[in-house]
Amino acid sequence: MPVPVKICGLSRADAVAAAVAGGAAFVGFVFYPRSPRAVTPETAGRLAAAVPPGIVKVGLFVDPGDDAIAATLAAAPLDLLQLHGEETPERAATIRARFGRPVMKVLPVAEADDVAEADRYVAVVDRLMFDAKPPTRPDALPGGNGLPFDWRLLAGRHWPVPWMLAGGLTAATVAEAVRLTGAPAVDVSSGVEDAPGVKSVAKIAAFLAAARAL
Repeated sequence: MPVPVKICGLSRADAVAAAVAGGAAFVGFVFYPRSPRAVTPETAGRLAAAVPPGIVKVGLFVDPGDDAIAATLAAAPLDLLQLHGEETPERAATIRARFGRPVMKVLPVAEADDVAEADRYVAVVDRLMFDAKPPTRPDALPGGNGLPFDWRLLAGRHWPVPWMLAGGLTAATVAEAVRLTGAPAVDVSSGVEDAPGVKSVAKIAAFLAAARAL
């Protein structure tokens, strides 16, 4: 059965078109200034205009203030807010209530205790994502570092909300990742790039084809 895919960090029209043509279920836009994939709300709005109904438009935020979210939503019609920072369950619930959008909380994983953190969020968010914990270096980003984690940490786990697997996935590894974790959906960013922030149309097509074959 095909696994729904989120192509994250889109910043060009050709990459958005490739994601749509290949059958992506989610398209992601990054609103974190430090990221090489960052876009302005206005750019995201223009790119989102080419996304057909039925494909979920996701905005990635890192510890955002209310004003930043409001300004982004005024320019970009986002369907889902992805929180990729240190947002607490209380903060996630506040964002969800104030902006009337579903919220997905990202959990950085390196060991079993990190996976257990999900239990604190399941009552206040609509989705979860498990991503590799960032490396301990000054230039590391909250996500998009191209690093996997031990997928066996998720084996046999279930939560009352939908979840996604992220972290170092490529067309060559996505099948094994899904087999080990049972992930019902996957997220890819650096794994479909030629350089940080530079999406490859060919790699997007290959990844989506690999996910369709599952």
